[in-house]
Amino acid sequence: MEEWIQKKVLIVEDELEIRNMIDGFLRKEGFSRIFHAGSCKEALVICASDKPDVAILDVMLPDGDGFGLLTSIRRFSQIPVIFLSARGEDEDRLLGLGLGADDYIVKPFLPRELVLRLLVILRRVYAPPQIDRLPVFQLGDSTIDLEAAIVTIDHYEYALTAKEHALLRKLYENRGRIVTSDALCQSVWGDDYYGYENTLMVHMRRIREKIEPCPSTPEYLLTVRGLGYKLLVKEEL
Repeated sequence: MEEWIQKKVLIVEDELEIRNMIDGFLRKEGFSRIFHAGSCKEALVICASDKPDVAILDVMLPDGDGFGLLTSIRRFSQIPVIFLSARGEDEDRLLGLGLGADDYIVKPFLPRELVLRLLVILRRVYAPPQIDRLPVFQLGDSTIDLEAAIVTIDHYEYALTAKEHALLRKLYENRGRIVTSDALCQSVWGDDYYGYENTLMVHMRRIREKIEPCPSTPEYLLTVRGLGYKLLVKEEL
């Protein structure tokens, strides 16, 4: 939760008591970078100068409404927005969400609910993209770590070259299925792969020398005559 409470929160509410109540509860939960605005004009100035990460907007404001304010904010910022409003009619909720708000909470509300909804939005919007790690798998006594581009056998490590890695990755992605020689060549040399068939055979031999117990009679990296190659993976780690 720590990384989310470092985000800057803008509270736009003309009633000072409600604004301070929201501020107090956010601070109790660990938020400290909190900005206040009591009008649309103040809110736009803060959005432009302090660049908050999320905004909590009241719908009814002295110099306009939250709907118009959100429209103005969207001209230069895509920060997530939560509406707070005493207006709970379906039309208002649909209007707010249709303008691009991330949530719409009707007053009176539970402060804890506001914080929880705020955290859900912050996690969704600002969570770093998940990077899938390339797999580690076993071929007999050989452990192949595609992320590290290393084959380990009996505590000895053998590095895969860039082309060996690309070929083995393509075969792993299609494990158990035939991958044509053309598809393998294209995955390494791109569209100008014609004429690399013999080179492909050399790379396959070198891969077998690293992963097979007996490269001349392979068990895992099989040649399918006239078509291509097939990788048999029996155990994934």
